[in-house]
Amino acid sequence: MRVFICLLLLLPVLTSHAGAKSTILIMGDSLSAGYGISKDKAWPALLQQRLDEKGYAWRVFNASISGDTTHGGLSRLPRTLEREQPDIVVIELGANDGLRGLRLQDTENNLDAMVAMSQDAGAKVLLLGIQLPVNYGSAYRKRFSSMYAHIANKRQAVLLPFFLEGIAETRAMMQPDGLHPTTAAQPTILDNVWEKLAPLLN
Repeated sequence: MRVFICLLLLLPVLTSHAGAKSTILIMGDSLSAGYGISKDKAWPALLQQRLDEKGYAWRVFNASISGDTTHGGLSRLPRTLEREQPDIVVIELGANDGLRGLRLQDTENNLDAMVAMSQDAGAKVLLLGIQLPVNYGSAYRKRFSSMYAHIANKRQAVLLPFFLEGIAETRAMMQPDGLHPTTAAQPTILDNVWEKLAPLLN
């Protein structure tokens, strides 16, 4: 009888623990916010579907905002970390900085601060790199791309050098503006991200 009572007392605790989900926070811009497409077809939504299908007890919280810069992401991050308490933070920012010709050192400092802040909060970090269009010049494009690797090496974060690999260079996978992927491109983006994200789920 005493054993039965003890089991009843433990049951709510065990049930609550079993239903708990870890959180993946995505801090991005229009490339992750689903610009120009249905939000439930964007790669973060597809990520949640894949996690559910594979039986992972993970929740995806997409805090991406179209047009956002690294400065905007950095300003939003502290409150978002406090509220969501993520186990993994995916940072996909910088494209708008580059397209607007903002000072690259400021962009790098902002990204570096976001990675450090996320790690200090106890989260693993996946940094998604991006490449600028060829008309921005080889020197600027090279320096822009290299800052992601520099931050990842400095902070020991996981890096996906170009998360639109196989997409940005394929016209059929891009919207007419040439900057945003189509609905059809979203599964490929997810596959690119999943390769680096999956090992972090353990």
